[in-house]
Amino acid sequence: MTIPTLVTERLILRPIHNDDVPGYVEIWSDPEFTRYIGGSARTDPDSIWHAMASNIGCWALTGVGPWSVVERVTGTLVGRAGLWNEPGWPGVEAVWFIGRRWWGKGYATEAATAAISWAFDNQPDLAEVVSVILPANTRSIRVAERLGMTLARTEFLHGADYAVYAISREAWAARS
Repeated sequence: MTIPTLVTERLILRPIHNDDVPGYVEIWSDPEFTRYIGGSARTDPDSIWHAMASNIGCWALTGVGPWSVVERVTGTLVGRAGLWNEPGWPGVEAVWFIGRRWWGKGYATEAATAAISWAFDNQPDLAEVVSVILPANTRSIRVAERLGMTLARTEFLHGADYAVYAISREAWAARS
């Protein structure tokens, strides 16, 4: 399995690797950053490494997964974005986790745009891409809306009600 690298105007979405641990520890240690992220907020290097391994495993098990997001100009790790698809999930999900220091720069939208385009280009049977967002996470809802996603339904996942935003292949193609 080869994880591709994507390049956008300002970002590089590249495979996750061991050198990312310190950057992820720093990003995930911010309580404001983790406020709307499901699951454990454990930020020790071992827990971060295991989460990274899970992300790489998503690629091996499903053919899609998240990338590390790096600023092109500085080479700085700014977050993680890409795709997620676990058993029982509402569909292939576009995900974005950009560290708070980089909020407001449009990086989440830029990275998610690259990921969704890659998904539709490389998964010919994929009818839609979703984003699973806690309703209180208005920043992520705005990103989903900028991507052309609309609220499709609410689902109970991992112990909470989530808003499921979606965009079809046809609607994505019409954006261009």
